[in-house]
Amino acid sequence: MSLEAHLDTPLAKAVRAAGSQSAFGRWIDRRQSTVFGWLKDGKPLPAEHVLEVERLSGISRHELRPDIYPQDHAQSANGTAVDALVGRPNAVACDRDAILPQGNSND
Repeated sequence: MSLEAHLDTPLAKAVRAAGSQSAFGRWIDRRQSTVFGWLKDGKPLPAEHVLEVERLSGISRHELRPDIYPQDHAQSANGTAVDALVGRPNAVACDRDAILPQGNSND
């Protein structure tokens, strides 16, 4: 039985979603031995892989790396979710939908 089968970490869940440590390694262009080392040492998924793993596994970035992507969020005036700025005194909130007139998009 593989190491990730005994762990309940977000990384282990993502490896199980991939099917194996080797398959997970192919997702992010890393060797199976690297993935095994992260699991064995209890390391979180490196930040540069979070968004790709989220896309491929369906496991949210908030679960994979809550230290980088905290779950805290608030509702803006028009009901869209915006990240809370807790602990970031110099950050500026911006709700794009509240600023742009409806029907106009710069995308």
